[in-house]
Amino acid sequence: MSTIFVTGAGTDVGKTFVTCGLIAELRRRGRAVAAFKPLASGFDPARAAASDPGALLTAMGEPITSANLDRIAPWRFAAPLAPDAAAAAEGKQVDFDAVVSFSRRVSGSADLVVIEGVGGVMSPIAARHTVIDWISALGSPALLVTGSYLGAQSHALTALAALRARTIPVRAMVVSETTDTTISLADTVRSLARFTGSMPIVALPRLASSALHPAFATLGDLFCCDAARVK
Repeated sequence: MSTIFVTGAGTDVGKTFVTCGLIAELRRRGRAVAAFKPLASGFDPARAAASDPGALLTAMGEPITSANLDRIAPWRFAAPLAPDAAAAAEGKQVDFDAVVSFSRRVSGSADLVVIEGVGGVMSPIAARHTVIDWISALGSPALLVTGSYLGAQSHALTALAALRARTIPVRAMVVSETTDTTISLADTVRSLARFTGSMPIVALPRLASSALHPAFATLGDLFCCDAARVK
């Protein structure tokens, strides 16, 4: 069994969309995939299907039940804030060691386990820990997702530098097209490629929701249960 951690250069850059697309592509190839989002903020039980954990369950072909939500996203908070602040709003605290322990235990018969983070790589998740501490503690490689908005290049390269400084392998970067921006997706990818070396960059243009997205086939080729790449 192999694990990949999906993280972002910031918030709302498309981590869940990318995670769901990767799940769907690997399932289409007959692979077993398990996905988890241990920390989830902005969660409304009345709209669970529209939540990130709900989207992951749908992508895995599993019903959105309380039991399944507890299984893949045990720490769910109502406020749309960083997990530490969202937990504090409910008079709670995030136990970093418990989150890491849970993330290490997730297993089963899956060929690939996908753990989706929250916010960006430096988003606070507990009193003294950020997402990057979580990834480092797990020893998992990362898939980095960014946008194509003005400033995304700086955010993406800063996130990449932070991950590499912690010796976290970054298997690929996905550039998800941002709408209503003066910067094109192609220009963003070309610019980033000048600084990322041989690391694959996958462009993710906006398509109709019903369209088959060729970018996910590319991701499938990168992560299709090749233990040498994602272990």
